[in-house]
Amino acid sequence: MSLVIPNEVKARAEIYHGDELGQVKSKELLAEVGLPNGLLPLKDIEECGYDRESGFVWLIQKKSSTHKFQKIDRLATYAPHVTATVEFGKIKKLTGVKVKELLVWLTLNEIFLDEANTDQITFKSFAGISRTFPVSAFVIDPDYVAEGVDENVEVEDAAEPVEVK
Repeated sequence: MSLVIPNEVKARAEIYHGDELGQVKSKELLAEVGLPNGLLPLKDIEECGYDRESGFVWLIQKKSSTHKFQKIDRLATYAPHVTATVEFGKIKKLTGVKVKELLVWLTLNEIFLDEANTDQITFKSFAGISRTFPVSAFVIDPDYVAEGVDENVEVEDAAEPVEVK
């Protein structure tokens, strides 16, 4: 499925191409709207666009990617096209992002900072389910480049190699 962006939005938008610039600009955007820089750990970004007038953002990556947020032990999957409308402390009308809750993948539609406690961030799904986590779980080293995780692979602690005969 192709991402359709209205011509008037595209004409006003700042558009960046390539993974290296996309990584930098997506983190800068998150910081600009007061959100943690690790919320969108996409990889192989082809295009990143932001229309400041409407707050509309789009990110295009080569293929879907999955990321495990280690600090909260949660998986998230990002479609090739991720779109949203942003304002300070909020991501609304989010598309292309799912999170695994127990055994079910839920589509997220909103992410926002708790107004009473900005150390907490809430993720809300279309199903009405929401979860709140510490903001610190989504803050990454500014030089970090996202790596995908295959959700079908069990992550285990490293162990000593065992020789099989």
